Amino acid sequence: MLYRIPLLRAAAAACVAGSALLSVPAHAGVFDDNEARKAVLDLRTKTDGLANQLQAAQRTILDQQNRLDQLNQQLATVRGQNEDLANEVATLQKQQKDYYADLDTRLKKFEPQQQTIDGVTGSVQPGETEAFNAASTEFRNGDYKSAAASFKAFVAKYPQSPYQPTAQYWLGNALYAQRDYKGSTAIWQNLVKTYPTHPRAPEALLAIANNQIEQGQKSAAKQTLQQIISQYSGTEVAQTAQSKMSQVK
Repeated sequence: MLYRIPLLRAAAAACVAGSALLSVPAHAGVFDDNEARKAVLDLRTKTDGLANQLQAAQRTILDQQNRLDQLNQQLATVRGQNEDLANEVATLQKQQKDYYADLDTRLKKFEPQQQTIDGVTGSVQPGETEAFNAASTEFRNGDYKSAAASFKAFVAKYPQSPYQPTAQYWLGNALYAQRDYKGSTAIWQNLVKTYPTHPRAPEALLAIANNQIEQGQKSAAKQTLQQIISQYSGTEVAQTAQSKMSQVK
């Protein structure tokens, strides 16, 4: 019995020691799990913070992108407005240019213009060309009475006109067409006297000679033809006068 008691005590001591040894790893495991949990929570917190920061950055980038899109739209609108304004300015400039060109053309109608008519250069007053052309049209249409009146009015109204010698020549023709030999001869004689170097002067003399021939004034006709030959030698009219000279007997 005495021998068993120490054995029982030894066994009990061994159990206590075993229990002590078993309890040490259990405490260590609990400690490691807490640390790991804390580390995970810390990491999760940091991750959540980074995620929030990323979302905030993404929102900022999206806002900036939206603003950039708005600015681009505004820029496109401004460019379109600038193009419209540029087109309007170009249109206005063209209209202004056309307006001044038209105004200049209209004003020129009221200003004397330099023109050369039948070799004579001079200042043509507003209305001269229209008046001369109107009289010429009447003559071409065979309305010799109206043409004579129009040419006569022209000669009186525009004494300094470069059309003056030509108007007198056709006035004489309009009178001749009405068989007014005396009146036509007087007009042509004045033309030759006033404008002896004008291209119409020898033609007027030839017309006078024709008048004289038709009236049987052969001697006067020969003198007129001889004047043409002498004064305007070498011209086509002088050659015609020379031919007629041989026909007047």
